[in-house]
Amino acid sequence: SSQLSRFMDQNNPLSEITHKRRISALGPGGLTRERADFEVRDVHPTHYGRVCPIETPEGPNIGLINSLSVYAQTNEYGFLETPYRRVIDGLVSDEIHYLSAIEEGNYVIAQANAPLDDNGAFVDDLVTCRSKGESSLFSRDQVDYMDVSTQQIVSVGASLIPFLEHDDANRALMGANMQRQAVPTLRADKPLVGTGMERAVAVDSGVTAVAKRGGTVQYVDASRIVIKVNEDEMHAGEAGIDIYNLTKYTRSNQNTCINQMPCVSL
Repeated sequence: SSQLSRFMDQNNPLSEITHKRRISALGPGGLTRERADFEVRDVHPTHYGRVCPIETPEGPNIGLINSLSVYAQTNEYGFLETPYRRVIDGLVSDEIHYLSAIEEGNYVIAQANAPLDDNGAFVDDLVTCRSKGESSLFSRDQVDYMDVSTQQIVSVGASLIPFLEHDDANRALMGANMQRQAVPTLRADKPLVGTGMERAVAVDSGVTAVAKRGGTVQYVDASRIVIKVNEDEMHAGEAGIDIYNLTKYTRSNQNTCINQMPCVSL
């Protein structure tokens, strides 16, 4: 067992997916808490779209244990990359490029909330952009890339907070961390206000059983769902039946109850 090997946090679907997306500066070949000064723990311009500036523990590990941003991924060399939309001659295209922090420094990048017209061109003559870690105004012809989404700078946990941009950073940190400690209710109810990330968290955490292929529900009870697959999605020579066995009242790592309930339309 290593310093980086942990017992999975299974309080709720969010705590599970957040645990799997954690980044640590500690451990073998890394820093120690005593040696890490303020500079190492602080938010850096290269974190933009790669490491969340909000979600981090409050104690001695602050800034040393971080969370991966929503759209971040690693490249073949292990560097974190974040996606940007290509801007060609002042027109924003749907072409997506993933850039590392090193590559990003060579380009002028507009924010995701920059106003666009119906053709994808910038409305304003001067656009607020980032270049070489600094933010300033550039003419629309100078822009090389544009952010994919306004939520790409934050982690999955922070992206679930409605109107996050109006919150104080310290309170947002506490909110993102405390969401992971919520115990699921027996009768779940949808929130009055959401951010649109709720479904993605539930599905990608692996806690919910989602149909892999389209079809009609043939049988459903509390513990399993049988689906007859649509003919256009079937493989040659197979029965065309998908069976999903649900998890019933099992113990989680935190001694809470994991229970899946069927939710189908007949």
